[in-house]
Amino acid sequence: MIKIGDRLPAGSLQEYIEVEGEGCSLGPNSFDIQKSAAGKTIAILGLPGAFTPTCSAKHLPGFIENAAAFKAAGVAEIWCISVNDAYVMGAWGRDQKTDGKVRMMADGNADFTRAAGLSVDRSASGMGLRSMRYSMLVKDGIVKALNVEAPGKFEVSDAATLLRQARGAG
Repeated sequence: MIKIGDRLPAGSLQEYIEVEGEGCSLGPNSFDIQKSAAGKTIAILGLPGAFTPTCSAKHLPGFIENAAAFKAAGVAEIWCISVNDAYVMGAWGRDQKTDGKVRMMADGNADFTRAAGLSVDRSASGMGLRSMRYSMLVKDGIVKALNVEAPGKFEVSDAATLLRQARGAG
């Protein structure tokens, strides 16, 4: 499992772009993880799936509500990463009103999630390979804080915890 002090795994994530511009086409666009993280502080929340109960009611909303506070703490971007495709992440982002606050990053094949050691097999419940629930603070591609939940829990990966860590990481 990835740990504090490690560099984010190489690879790419996809984001559904609603409006064409700035070198991005309408629809799914691929972003190099290391290039996208270079020179920035990023708050990442990883979760089991778009439109799932805890993810939609608690985990993602906390980051949306605290987006301005994260910016004030020096966080350039918030990424929500899930093992879903870019179309699903785009639809979920529209539903949750994340535009301008949280980038909805798809890890459709779970390449990033597996490389980070944060995958979990949810086949027994019909969900296949998914991500553990976590949050992390990344500076210039290096993990500075990592909060991984125990199975079925939502206690340490919330926005308030990561925001405290971002404020303290100054």
